[in-house]
Amino acid sequence: MIKPRSNQIIHQFFSWYISRIIKGDFDRFEYNSIEIAEDKAVLLLANHFSWWDGFLLFHLNKIYIKKNFHVMILQDTAEKVKFLKYLGAFSIQRNAKSLMESLQYAGELLDHPENLVLIFPQGELYSSHSTTIQFEKGLSRIIAASKKQFQYVFAAVLTDYFDRRKPSVKVYLEQWVAQEYNTLQVIKNAYNKHYERSIKQQTEVKV
Repeated sequence: MIKPRSNQIIHQFFSWYISRIIKGDFDRFEYNSIEIAEDKAVLLLANHFSWWDGFLLFHLNKIYIKKNFHVMILQDTAEKVKFLKYLGAFSIQRNAKSLMESLQYAGELLDHPENLVLIFPQGELYSSHSTTIQFEKGLSRIIAASKKQFQYVFAAVLTDYFDRRKPSVKVYLEQWVAQEYNTLQVIKNAYNKHYERSIKQQTEVKV
């Protein structure tokens, strides 16, 4: 397992660079406001359809949520893109002894109110045209490894070109309040309802 490392200079450079390329490559970056609890960590669940996803949500956290950013990524990605660990990335490797260590680590991060943990529950990239977001079982183990005192935030990241040369990106956010006894299926259903509503809102956007 590769864990995050602290290097303020590297972090500041790539934080600046990510904001710069988002500004340069997208016509607009928009999101809606929700209430973010200061006394709770954030578990951010999002769809995963592009190379951009982690960077877009890193940027969202930087300008809006403002927690200590963490994201679970595949071991191969962590090994190839070495600077990601300086931006809060930690790795997971399927069918490896370190799998449970990664899930336990993610759960423990959620016990500290200053943290945000981004999880792509699909586990890998899927088409942006997917109508349903699948959930891997690891999410339930992350939740079980925590004290369950964190805030759930759903994010649906959608893009469109409309009449522009560059695409616009909109992050649809929702704060979700978990029941006392909730299962992976309950979370999946709740997220997918948010995803469906987000797509409906996006199709109603007028240029």
